[in-house]
Amino acid sequence: MRNHLTTMTGLLIVVAALLLAADISGKWSGDMPGRGGDMSPATFTFTTEGDKLTGSMTGPQGDVPLQDGKVTGDQISFSTTLDFGGNSVKIVYKGTVSGDQIKMSREREGSGQPREFTIKRAGK
Repeated sequence: MRNHLTTMTGLLIVVAALLLAADISGKWSGDMPGRGGDMSPATFTFTTEGDKLTGSMTGPQGDVPLQDGKVTGDQISFSTTLDFGGNSVKIVYKGTVSGDQIKMSREREGSGQPREFTIKRAGK
């Protein structure tokens, strides 16, 4: 009985560790694809609290707040809303965290045309 309890406790610890959200708090930067395939520098400032992701993105459009941010294990997602001449455009971002880099995709909502890029933890 004692071995069974020890095994179950160990298994629960491993499962809990796998479910913890990746710690991505801080600044991340890289070149992000834009219209016509041009690349533009962008900086993301992330704050995590449990599975909630907040922060901002700084790029050609200025400082834009992140919306609907989530972290689940090594997966992140969030959106931004940009204004182009009175037209609001929602951009959806998804990424996979691997150490000090995040492989990202960004897609204008409903376009079905994701564009991929990588950001790295700033200062490393």
